[in-house]
Amino acid sequence: MRMVDLIEKKRDNHELTTEEIKFIIDNFTNGSIPDYQMSAFLMATFFNGMTEKERAELTMAMVNSGETIDLHGIEGIKVDKHSTGGVGDTTTLVLGPLVAALDVPVAKMSGRGLGHTGGTIDKLEAVKGFTVEITKEKFMELVNKNKIAVIGQTGNLTPADKKMYALRDVTATVNSIPLIASSIMSKKIAAGADAIVLDVKTGAGAFMKTAKDAEELAQAMVNIGNNVGRNTMAVISDMSQPLGFAIGNALEVKEAIDTLNGNGPEDLTELCLTLGSFMVYLAKKASSLEEAREKLEEVIANGKALEAFKTFLASQGGDASVVDHPSHLPTASYMIELPAKEDGYVQEMIADEIGTAAMMLGAGRATKESVIDLAVGIVLQKKIGDAVKKGESLLTIHSNTENVDNVKELLYNSIIVGSNKVEAPPLIHTHITK
Repeated sequence: MRMVDLIEKKRDNHELTTEEIKFIIDNFTNGSIPDYQMSAFLMATFFNGMTEKERAELTMAMVNSGETIDLHGIEGIKVDKHSTGGVGDTTTLVLGPLVAALDVPVAKMSGRGLGHTGGTIDKLEAVKGFTVEITKEKFMELVNKNKIAVIGQTGNLTPADKKMYALRDVTATVNSIPLIASSIMSKKIAAGADAIVLDVKTGAGAFMKTAKDAEELAQAMVNIGNNVGRNTMAVISDMSQPLGFAIGNALEVKEAIDTLNGNGPEDLTELCLTLGSFMVYLAKKASSLEEAREKLEEVIANGKALEAFKTFLASQGGDASVVDHPSHLPTASYMIELPAKEDGYVQEMIADEIGTAAMMLGAGRATKESVIDLAVGIVLQKKIGDAVKKGESLLTIHSNTENVDNVKELLYNSIIVGSNKVEAPPLIHTHITK
């Protein structure tokens, strides 16, 4: 078998066999296939796409290129959730304890984030003492005992995907549905999930800017998951404005606590109940999505979801007193209001630019070497469709630097206020269940 022949086959839009895809991935991973040939293959795939069978085979070849996590020692159906990312996306912090309170095992492998704010681990480390540096044995023990634990990502999960992504990034082949879908699903499957719930974002603050593209990606991932034996469902949710009000690590932990208490922002609460319903249903803890939602609302109302969060934090060394006393979380030195310049209505919020403003304050990493300031960020006072008076605060900047003029300028350019009232965008666009 020769790589040049397989490039030609994909260039001419023919379906590759299981053995051919395995040959490409194995030999690219071990260095036998050079970057220039893999680049040619990726470009041919970018233009010609892949069949459903090819996508599933590519995903599993990437899964098998490195270590896989065996979660069979954990009792029950392990349901993982993946979000394609956004601004103020606090869902994991809420969903973990929320579904764990219904005996759904949440065995979460998470990373640190580049971009607007930190990843799930960074956010959790805003809680003093919390650590993900635990052994796999301890991780499994905690999930069996508490139904939830979080551990850092292993270094050798899907090495083929890491190499391919680095190459896609410099060859203009990132934006390919088969390649995006297989990249995301390979990591979820390698991490040991039995079932997967996908939150695919669409809008200005999302990778997939249009609902049509988001739906195509979601359908591709659902098909891959179901074709390789993992029950998979997807929700298309809106990211044309930040989710919730908080953008920043400690600020998002506080918002998660509020949400688990039943006092969270309406959109964050609704998305968590929607995604959580899918997780509970796939874990077979409810016979319908409606029953699952009722059970989730009940554990928020009776305090069991909040109690699960306390137990989770304490079990991994964290100061669980933050749940009752959020003032124990890191706090910024300055809170600076951004007053509206005119009367009107919030017509548009450029979510990714607002996220960039939070990163400029220190809430996220511009490079891998950047050090995150866990206390800083932005808390919105207004969302799209809200009325605003001149001088009224649009948002509060939480900063450890008094001079934030450059951040203010970016935020004013990112929040459009006009005289015409507009409707808030729909939060949930559609569900894909098969």
